[in-house]
Amino acid sequence: MDMANTMALLWGTKPAPTRGRKPGMTVDRIVTAAIAIADADGLDALSMRRVADELCVGTMSLYRYLPGKTELYELMLDAVMGEDPPRTDPAGWREGLADVARRSLAGYRRHPWLLGASLSRGLVGPNQAALLDRILAILDGTGLTGGQRMAVVGLVVGYVQGRARQLAETARTEQRSGMSDGRFWQEFAPLLDPHLDRFPTLAAVWRDDELTWEDEFEFGLQRVLDGIETYIDRGDR
Repeated sequence: MDMANTMALLWGTKPAPTRGRKPGMTVDRIVTAAIAIADADGLDALSMRRVADELCVGTMSLYRYLPGKTELYELMLDAVMGEDPPRTDPAGWREGLADVARRSLAGYRRHPWLLGASLSRGLVGPNQAALLDRILAILDGTGLTGGQRMAVVGLVVGYVQGRARQLAETARTEQRSGMSDGRFWQEFAPLLDPHLDRFPTLAAVWRDDELTWEDEFEFGLQRVLDGIETYIDRGDR
């Protein structure tokens, strides 16, 4: 990949093609079509030919706008990062980071192919730069250094990615088996119950009629934020 050329595409500084240009064709249209393909069928289904077919143009015509699939992928990443920007007026850094985490999870669920992206080595486009700028601004006033704020961003992003992978795996399992998660546990629970007498602590929880299940994403998110808050409040950083 030619990084300079790709950065020019990301930031809109590359001149539009003139020779052989198809009326109405733009880089944005190509990226939009590619995202729709990846959302529907995954990254394995994405190719320049598939995108061209979706746009009803010849494959070679796309190469007048961008060099290839690698550059297209970078443009796709940056495009989806601009879909749902975080709030600009959160009630404190904690609610601000929680808002970022929830929007990020929703983004992964809209675009499961994002889980294969390397955010640490990908090129930074305008939408990703704006998102990172907003998250860092949320941490203004916390007393954290720049490096510490970047580490907090990495911690929250890592937590969200982990939960998003779990949800994606659940969705794939449901699709493969044709059975929802709820139905699986409804049928499996009676089969497991007779074997639990050997495990009294597990049995007590399993058979508790008043057991209420936590929202695992929110529970984990609040514990992550608790840890960040404790770190911010420490005086010996």
